Amino acid sequence: AEVMDVSARPEVVRSRAAIALFDANYGWGHHASRIAMDAAIAGARDAGSFTAVVRNSNHYGIAGWYSMRAARAGLIGLSFTNTSPVVAPTRARQALIGTNPIAMAAPAGKHGMFSLDMATSTVPGGRLEVAERRGETLQPGWALDTSGRPTTDPRAGRAGALQPLGGIEETGGYKGYGLSLMVDILTGVLGGSTPAAQIVPLFSADRGKHDLGQAFMAIDPAAIDEPGAFEARMEQELDLLIAAPTIADAPGRVLFAGEPETTAERRSAERGVVIDEKHHEALLSFADRFGLPLPESTAL
Repeated sequence: AEVMDVSARPEVVRSRAAIALFDANYGWGHHASRIAMDAAIAGARDAGSFTAVVRNSNHYGIAGWYSMRAARAGLIGLSFTNTSPVVAPTRARQALIGTNPIAMAAPAGKHGMFSLDMATSTVPGGRLEVAERRGETLQPGWALDTSGRPTTDPRAGRAGALQPLGGIEETGGYKGYGLSLMVDILTGVLGGSTPAAQIVPLFSADRGKHDLGQAFMAIDPAAIDEPGAFEARMEQELDLLIAAPTIADAPGRVLFAGEPETTAERRSAERGVVIDEKHHEALLSFADRFGLPLPESTAL
C-alpha cells in the first residue's frame, strides 16, 4: 500500500473571485480540509461568502467539525465530502454513490449554534458494523443484500449496499439519492476528482488513491445586515420551534439539530465518555498490543 504523506500542504490550483480549488496532494484529509475551511472563512470576511473546493484528498473525519468552525467565527458554514460507493441509487442494486454527508452550522445567540450533520444514506455505514459486532438486526429500509433485496442482517447489508435517505422509492428514497448526488457534484465533479462509482474503498489504498473531493462554504451574515441581527433572528426561530406543542407520546420538547450532541458533549466532559463492553474490550486489546495505558475506570 502506498504511504500517505500527512505533511503535504494543499496547494491552491485555481482561484477566482470568491472560489478557490485546492489540491490536497493525497495528504491527510483533515489537514487539507481545515486549511480550505479557514480560507473560506477568511474569504467570506472580505467578499461576504466564499467557497473552497478540495481534490485529491482523503477521509476528512467529521463533516460538522468544519461547519462548526465557521459558526464559531460568527459565520454560516457548510461542509460536504463524497465517499467511496456504499449506497445504491434508487432502483439500483449496486453501490455506486457514497454516504456523502451534508453539514451546516450557524451561530444562534443564546442557543449556542444550530449544527446539522447528516449522511445522505438511511444510516452511516458504521451503524451496520456496530450492529454486526453487537449481534443486532437492522431496521427495515436501511440496507440491501447483494441481490438488491431489503435485509435486516448487518452482514448481508455490509456485503450489499446501504439505501439512500428515505429508503425505497415508495417512501422517498429518491430524495436521499438526489441529495447524495448533489454532494458529489459540489465536491468530486466540481473539483475534478475520481467519479463516485470508481472511488477506492476506505482502507484499500493498495487498490489506488482514494482521491476524494470536499467542498466548504462560509457566509458572513453581517455582509448584508447589522452585526448581531442574524443571531437575534436565529434565537427567535429556535424559540418558536422548541415551544411547539408536542404529540401525546413525545419523550420531551422539540429539539433542533446539534442540541442533543451538545448536551451529550457536556455530560461526557463532566462524567467521562460512556462506551459499551465490546468497544471497551477492543480498546483494551489495542492498549495491550501497543503498550498504552488506559484510564483505571471506564463506564460500560
